[in-house]
Amino acid sequence: MSESTLSRRDFLRLSSATALTTTLSACVGYPPMAESNPDSAPKPPQVSDASGAGGYGLPETPVNSPQEALQRLMEGNQRFVANRVINPNRTPQRRAALAHSQKPFATVLGCVDSRVPPEILFDLGLGDLLVIRSAGEVLDEAVTGSIEFGSFELQIPLIVVLGHERCGAVKAAIEALEHGGGHQGGKKKGEHSAVPGDLGYLVQNLRPAIEKAQSWGMGDIAENAMRANVSMVVQRLKKSPVLSAAEESGRLKIVGARYDLDSGAVEMLFGV
Repeated sequence: MSESTLSRRDFLRLSSATALTTTLSACVGYPPMAESNPDSAPKPPQVSDASGAGGYGLPETPVNSPQEALQRLMEGNQRFVANRVINPNRTPQRRAALAHSQKPFATVLGCVDSRVPPEILFDLGLGDLLVIRSAGEVLDEAVTGSIEFGSFELQIPLIVVLGHERCGAVKAAIEALEHGGGHQGGKKKGEHSAVPGDLGYLVQNLRPAIEKAQSWGMGDIAENAMRANVSMVVQRLKKSPVLSAAEESGRLKIVGARYDLDSGAVEMLFGV
């Protein structure tokens, strides 16, 4: 076989491979590699963030009231629900601007559930939220102190207690109580505890909300208990001397909300 024949076959083989690659790239939406120009790609409008560093996303204006903070949260959630997220404040410029100071406009106390990440479901970014998470939004000294820190030191004007449907912590607490578990500090003498370790602390703190939901005698017990728990946590936070003083002055608002796992929507429940 001659050298010229081999060269021709190689040429045809390479030409076919190139054509196939181009076709596949077009099908999946990849830009042609040889003709791509990064400088010609359309970019979202550049705006300045609160620190003046600039970035891509929403124009940042200072939040001057609890109501403005709540409005910004809900606008972000509406974008998330509509699948029109802009992922604001996630640029290197924003990261650099926050390296030495922060001014989040809302505190979100949410559940540890992996399906409920506040920055994502509110379509926000770096430095926007002070996020505190515990199973079932259960309060202890560390959680309450962290929320007080946000209000007192960072002057955050809004606290959102965010429960969610089909909460695993609430469901587990209901099951533990049905089996005689959930006593704070472990099992009682002569009684078998249904939960190990410090899980009993969670169950004990969720017990009042579960018992309240049971007293209603109608509806889904887990859903009702979640809502009752959000209300009780809001009321407990309002009794904090640090937070109550800020709320009485009008500088702070404490609200309760529910996240829908199916739709992605946040519904305000209490305190609005």
